[in-house]
Amino acid sequence: MKSPECLIQRVRQALAHLPSVEEKKMFGGTAFMVEGKLCIAARHDRIMCRIDPDIHEEVLEKKACGTVVM
Repeated sequence: MKSPECLIQRVRQALAHLPSVEEKKMFGGTAFMVEGKLCIAARHDRIMCRIDPDIHEEVLEKKACGTVVM
């Protein structure tokens, strides 16, 4: 298993082209805020992503994807 920091670094690289990204410690990991809104949270070997509601059902068909219930 790769380290949590490896996953977090990959998220940083994926969001690097955006002008307004802020990192915060939350949910037991690192959350990435884009224009003040939670976009992605990475923790251990899991990642939580904000998904467009129009494609939510389609994304759930992918392996290991599920809806987060808080």
